[in-house]
Amino acid sequence: MKDSTFAITTCSIAAAIGVSLFFLRRYFAGRYCNSKAMMHQKTIIITGCNTGVGKETAIDLAKRGARVIMACRDDQRGLQAAQQVRQQSGNNNVTYKHLDLASFASIRQFANDIIDNEKQISVLINNAAVAHCPYSTTQEGFEMQFGVNHLGHFLLTNLLLDKLKESAPSRIVIVSSGLYKYATIDFDDLHGVRYYSPQVAYKQSKLANLLFAHELNKKLQGSGVTVNSVHPGVVRTDLGRHSEWVKSYWIVLLRPLLMLILKTPLQGAQTSIYCAVAEELEGVSGHYYGDCMEKKLLPRAKDDEIAKKLWDISCKLVNLTESKRK
Repeated sequence: MKDSTFAITTCSIAAAIGVSLFFLRRYFAGRYCNSKAMMHQKTIIITGCNTGVGKETAIDLAKRGARVIMACRDDQRGLQAAQQVRQQSGNNNVTYKHLDLASFASIRQFANDIIDNEKQISVLINNAAVAHCPYSTTQEGFEMQFGVNHLGHFLLTNLLLDKLKESAPSRIVIVSSGLYKYATIDFDDLHGVRYYSPQVAYKQSKLANLLFAHELNKKLQGSGVTVNSVHPGVVRTDLGRHSEWVKSYWIVLLRPLLMLILKTPLQGAQTSIYCAVAEELEGVSGHYYGDCMEKKLLPRAKDDEIAKKLWDISCKLVNLTESKRK
């Protein structure tokens, strides 16, 4: 009798734990984009999409019939990823184009190619990022994370704005991070010359993404082009491969917990997909989304004065006027 009672109790506890873990996993996985919108006759550009969230975004949008342009730095990996996206989506209208966001020359070349050879751009998804890397600089000498995550996308977006306006209604999706909450913009040391912390630099670049979106939204009023920002969640990707914490023994000890709470790349892609295709977001601009829902932004991410200052400085750093003259 005691053995039977013990067995029943053990099974009940195990079942309760299993059910709890199941619902906990579903909670951290977040919502899925439930839009059935098709994207035939639409051209979508996605940066940094040869792996992870960007690749899953490309697969989904290709399945919806879009022409997908995968803009990546690594030619070998980019071409291979494009082939995989074609195979998994059944859509052959997926192409790879070289884009190195750490090089203004590469960005200008890519933009000119798009302007000259593409009839329209329906969606631009600024997905690419580098994170927590040791100090290094872009070809122009800017700190790598600020240079790629912010300046590179700032220049690319501005160069493609006329094409996006011609293609209206069109959308810009900027992938940021909830880590912006712990950042400020250090205008006295934007590039970490006096002091460099990989974590601080990454957070600053993600706050810069949101301030860029805030100012851009004001400039796009009445243009038919919308811009919204996205927090993909905490995702199991190789983005944080440079982090010292990732390389420590703690990651081994915590792996079971991390597997429970971290999103898969497919789950992390859902909000980018939502902002790109959702019918209810037609004409909606200047918002921040996570788990396919609008999220509130802290005041620091929508400060008009700081956003305008960052915009003006960014224009000077990328020499925007000259670049638009080709």
